[in-house]
Amino acid sequence: MFAGRAGIIVVGTSSTTRPPPATEPFFMNRQPTIAVDAMGGDRAPELVIRGAALACARHPDARMHLVGDPDRIKPLLDRQKTLRSRCDVVAAGASVEPGERPSLALRNKTDSSMALAIGAVKDGTADAAVSAGNTGALMAFAVKLLECLPGIHRPAIAATIPTRRSEIVLLDMGANAECEDSHLVQFAVMGTAFARVVLGRTDPEVRLLNIGQERGKGRAVIRQADAHLRNGPLSENYQGYIEGDGVAAGEADVVVTDGFTGNVMLKTAEGTAKLCSHYLRTALRSSLGGLMAGILARPTFQTLREKLDPRKHNGAILLGLNGVTVKSHGGTDALGFAHSIDVAYDMVRGDVNQHILAAIKEIGEAAPA
Repeated sequence: MFAGRAGIIVVGTSSTTRPPPATEPFFMNRQPTIAVDAMGGDRAPELVIRGAALACARHPDARMHLVGDPDRIKPLLDRQKTLRSRCDVVAAGASVEPGERPSLALRNKTDSSMALAIGAVKDGTADAAVSAGNTGALMAFAVKLLECLPGIHRPAIAATIPTRRSEIVLLDMGANAECEDSHLVQFAVMGTAFARVVLGRTDPEVRLLNIGQERGKGRAVIRQADAHLRNGPLSENYQGYIEGDGVAAGEADVVVTDGFTGNVMLKTAEGTAKLCSHYLRTALRSSLGGLMAGILARPTFQTLREKLDPRKHNGAILLGLNGVTVKSHGGTDALGFAHSIDVAYDMVRGDVNQHILAAIKEIGEAAPA
């Protein structure tokens, strides 16, 4: 915890506030503003500031609210001239610890950098919040402060993952261990909107994760969601079930599942990738021939490394809330944190929530209550 009174310390030029809703998206008339929890993550605030600077250079029209301890943030900004000219430092009275219980943080850390970053989205001084801090606390603050979009029953955590074909979106990744068919239908709607806006898929293919592709397979809740998706407004996008190996093959743009299954699948995939890397390194170092092969194949391995670089897929998105919130991996580096800001920026520029609201309105009675 750090002492301090919550408030804004202006560094550089001033930013504008969110105008009233208009027919055209607000970002056409103003700079997108990202509120960054500068104290969240394993190496905050140093890494967070470096990541924010990288994102700032990529997006010349963006502004940043850096929320945290001004005594630690401002000296770091002296090395980041571009970021300094396009940010405000927002003083917070505390930070949420990595292992802190979400319920305690929600009750005792209302002046934390995480809470104030999300609060900035709620009051309209920022368009999105990004944090590498405690996932449970971030979800708790976001749900309490932002609440769900009208018509959305539960928010979901979405993540982008690499496949043989292209990058895809997978949700839910852990927000909802148990789901009803209505939740899965809405996850499909939200994932479709995200795939269109952030991944650039004009006609994304949607599938439900299941233990087989036959229509009679799986739990009742999955079969019920399948029926609703086949007969609803997403029927042209929905392509039925997908198995785990189909996910890796890229046989869908949007893969929908409950949070328990999604989280297990993601962690298993991460572990498998590390295992394969370990076996490859061991084999190449086991003999002189292996070492020589490794040297000759270095450019190829570098290409593979870049394709599978987890930093380029960093940024889990809390979809379904009345405001954009992105969770960065706590152990990522500056490049990875910058990517999480990129995701938030793309969601703001693409007005993802308006796409979700329009789709939910279109579903209407087709979505189960």
